[in-house]
This record gives sequence, structure tokens and C-alpha cells, in this order.
Amino acid sequence: MNLDAERLEALRSAHQADGVRRSKRHSVRVEDYLEVLHELELVEGRAKPARIAESLAVARPSVTKMLQRLDEEGLVEYKRYHGAVLTREGRIAAASLRERHSLLVRFLIVLGVDEETAHIDTEGIEHHFHEKTLDALSRLVEKAETDPDWWGSRNR
Repeated sequence: MNLDAERLEALRSAHQADGVRRSKRHSVRVEDYLEVLHELELVEGRAKPARIAESLAVARPSVTKMLQRLDEEGLVEYKRYHGAVLTREGRIAAASLRERHSLLVRFLIVLGVDEETAHIDTEGIEHHFHEKTLDALSRLVEKAETDPDWWGSRNR
């Protein structure tokens, strides 16, 4: 098999595996909502549609529709005009997403990226990492943060 054919097969395999993995997780959009709901709960106690819309830069009717969907899926308890709170299942998922976000921000900062850019970039990539990759990144970040000389000697 030539290099181009190998690359094509690797791409096919990766997309197939990603599809299977993604079918077991929430969609990127649902994950975005869960993250914002969690942060709003932590800061304000409840996630109101107007604040969710503002945080995600979407229209309020879109928020209402998604909150109804999340309520049906058992991830939030939504009451019209009162907002939403995460259920136990929703809170577990949101906490996991928060940890993933934090890890990727820390990783980018270790690489020398400023914090603002790290958060922006993380929003674009955080939904696409396999758990094995996140575990490996976690070990790397822990080592780099606890032993700066180790990391510094590799970046000179």
C-alpha cells in the first residue's frame, strides 16, 4: 500500500471510530450548553435563558428549544420563566466538561500560549479529544507544571 492509500485508510478509520465514540457522547452543542449552564449555576445559582443566550451568543428562542430538549433528556430541570438547573446527570456531565476545558487550557499555557488565547482555542478543540488523549495530556501537564526544569529543558 502506498503512502497516500495508507493516509486515506487512516482517515477513514479515524472518522469511523470518531462516529462511534461521538454517538456515545452528547453533541458539541449540548456540551456547550451544559458548560454554560454549569458556570451560570455556580455564579448565579440558576441559568436563565437570557443569560444563556448572552453567554453562547444565540437567540433566546434557540435557548428555550434547547432547554426543553435537555429537560426531556433528563439533563436539566427547566421551568418556563424561571430558567433551568442541572440534574445530577447533567451536573456530572458538565463537571467532566469543565475538567476537560481546564486541562486543555493548562496544556496550551504550558506550551506558552497566553491565557485568553488558550480559552478561545480550547472552545474550538475541547469536544474532539479521545479520553486516552486527555489522559496522556493530563500526565504531560502534571509533569510540566510540577517540574518546570523538565519542560524548560525540552523547549530551549
